[in-house]
Amino acid sequence: MFKSEYIIIVLGMGLVTYLTRWIPFFALARRNLPKWLVEGLDLIPVAILSALLLPLLIITDDPRRIALFRPELVVAIPLFFFALKTKSLGGTVILGMLLFWGISKVM
Repeated sequence: MFKSEYIIIVLGMGLVTYLTRWIPFFALARRNLPKWLVEGLDLIPVAILSALLLPLLIITDDPRRIALFRPELVVAIPLFFFALKTKSLGGTVILGMLLFWGISKVM
């Protein structure tokens, strides 16, 4: 491909990404949405993050199988409660690194 084709592809991807975010914002900006819909929309980031993280925490690579005592899961469970209670991103990251380092020495 030529350089101009790359530029067209990148601009097209940027336009599609921008429009998929702008159109709902523009269409819903002046409307009052029902409370149940707003509460449901608030759960979307949590659902996406859960869908991305859960397989990393419980599934091993070759062959794919569920492993409940992986170091990542052992660290994630208490770390989840720490993050829920403190709501501190820095503290959660530091504690997560310390717990993972500690559990890797034990397991």
